[in-house]
Amino acid sequence: MAELKTTPSGEDAAAFVASIADDRVRADCGELVSMMSAATGAPPVMWGSSIVGFGQLHYRYASGREGDWFSIGFSPRKRALTLYLMDGIDSHSENLARLGPHSTGKGCLYIKRLDDVDREVLQQVIGSAAAHE
Repeated sequence: MAELKTTPSGEDAAAFVASIADDRVRADCGELVSMMSAATGAPPVMWGSSIVGFGQLHYRYASGREGDWFSIGFSPRKRALTLYLMDGIDSHSENLARLGPHSTGKGCLYIKRLDDVDREVLQQVIGSAAAHE
């Protein structure tokens, strides 16, 4: 069975966020750290070199593959802030309809900047995703 490539790196998440060159992206990431820490009660942990994760989730697929991952996380990608929602996107459809401009993948929510979306709705999405086991 293949080993998971993205694992906790031991790097300092606060230093990672502080090192983001773009002021707006850095501020948005700082706000996401606050929102996700509050929702999970967990500190930020670097996964790989560019994902900030919160909490822990053990998963097991029908195939027998299993592992540990974060409950919720984000990464400041070039095109958008990527939020990783481990409970999937479908469970958030009502809130996402009210969120504002965004796009989605199977388990990812893509937001250009936090000023574009309703922060209260985003907080609800994050809280719901963080509560998922």
